[in-house]
Amino acid sequence: MSDLLSAAELAAAEEQQRRLARQVVAHDRLPPVVRTVAGVDVAYDQHSDQLVAAAVLLDAATLQVQCSAVVQLRAAFPYIPGLFSFRELPPVLAALAQLPQVPDLILCDGQGLAHPRGFGLACHLGLETGIATIGCAKTHLVGEHDSLAPSRGSAADLHYQGQVVGRALRSQTDKNPVFVSVGHQVSLDTACHWVLHCAPTYRLPETTRAADQLVKLHLKRLLNKE
Repeated sequence: MSDLLSAAELAAAEEQQRRLARQVVAHDRLPPVVRTVAGVDVAYDQHSDQLVAAAVLLDAATLQVQCSAVVQLRAAFPYIPGLFSFRELPPVLAALAQLPQVPDLILCDGQGLAHPRGFGLACHLGLETGIATIGCAKTHLVGEHDSLAPSRGSAADLHYQGQVVGRALRSQTDKNPVFVSVGHQVSLDTACHWVLHCAPTYRLPETTRAADQLVKLHLKRLLNKE
């Protein structure tokens, strides 16, 4: 689908990211007590433009799933590295809109400020919803960091173009780190705190795990019907 965008359209999308990045709030504006935390994810059919998006709401204290929502849509934007949020934001918003309550905090399986133009999915989602949002990715897109100790909680700042854009964080001892960055209305320290809190047992936060399992299940059901 990448050939559906002209050079001018690509340039316009990148400029929009740069403009919106200046609106990101990189300090804490969370509710006084965070009671709910949400995870979001999108899964695609490799042979069509069909996708499934999910939003899962968890109790922030116990990490137990309270409710979830799933939507089936068609991708409206091509897959282009660096412009991922334009593809995933609409279905994620549709899934969030079906939850019975607004989460206090969202963890994205993706980048926030740790992005070539400082505007990954977590930033885009946070600005669009006004909800505090954290990026927690399996791999880093930009930047370099020092080595980490093997123990849970070890961290090293991620540097890109002379700035700290995120943090490599070891969520489980002797496991590969995750890469945490500010999405919107959360400081980096607070973001790392919540990622560790939401990942008591596994490398990935329970928010990500719950949303990922849900989209995979529903995509399998969708494809089996065809």
